[in-house]
Amino acid sequence: MSRFVLSVRFGIALASSLIAYFLVLSLFGFHTNPFFSLFNGVITGFAIYEAIRYKRIELKSEYNYVEGFQAGIVTGFLATIIFTVFMSVYVTEVDPDFINKIAENFSKSYDIGVGVFGFTVLLSGFATAVVLTLSFMQLFKHKLKE
Repeated sequence: MSRFVLSVRFGIALASSLIAYFLVLSLFGFHTNPFFSLFNGVITGFAIYEAIRYKRIELKSEYNYVEGFQAGIVTGFLATIIFTVFMSVYVTEVDPDFINKIAENFSKSYDIGVGVFGFTVLLSGFATAVVLTLSFMQLFKHKLKE
């Protein structure tokens, strides 16, 4: 199996899950409430954890920290890029008032554009992927034999 196939599969599944969750929230009008985006971290955490776990199962004795870290990072970064593209299309084509609706939930004084919004989605996704990958790698490190 290619080096990144597993991570790409998990990344696409993660992005699809995040998009589906966002669209379900939008059906009920909850997509502008930042509180509900906290669950994105749970979805992302589950996918990254599973990607690392499956990589460990796949490689067995050849598994090392770098392999697991790469699996988590590629999964998270790919999903973030796909989700950012989706959100950019959503805020420009589907619901152009989305940014204003979100800004109203924070404060009426913010005036953010699509570029700033897209950058924020991208940056927060990358940060989440790195933090969760580093956290989960602590669970999957080989135990040192004494």
